[in-house]
Amino acid sequence: MRRKVKRPQVTRAVSEAAAMGDRSENAEYIYGKKQLREIDARMHFLKKRLGELVVVDRIPDDTSKVFFGAWVEIEDTGGNVQQYRIVGPDESDAGKNFISIDSPVAKALLRRTEGDEVVVSRPNGKASFVITSIHYQL
Repeated sequence: MRRKVKRPQVTRAVSEAAAMGDRSENAEYIYGKKQLREIDARMHFLKKRLGELVVVDRIPDDTSKVFFGAWVEIEDTGGNVQQYRIVGPDESDAGKNFISIDSPVAKALLRRTEGDEVVVSRPNGKASFVITSIHYQL
């Protein structure tokens, strides 16, 4: 959408603004050029990321341990239960309980098994959790 719809729209708006005369004081032209730079930078970033992505389309051999793609249920010392799925940094979504593999919680959980105690350093101090379940789904 960005390349086929948004960029052509902004390009047309910049062309129209440029035709109005003095570009140094033309707010529409200046703002449009800024938008084009932002669109181009985002497209460049996404193209670069596409070459680095790896599709994980299988469940790990050892499903008793926490690896990428795992759904992990943890319980804190107060008895509060939370469930997270460990995903790539581009997929993290707090609303779906998807946490980035780069997050402190995910790093602490990796390669652990059910029943393991995990300590996570947080800005307000350390938090302790016990892994209550691990499961995978494609």
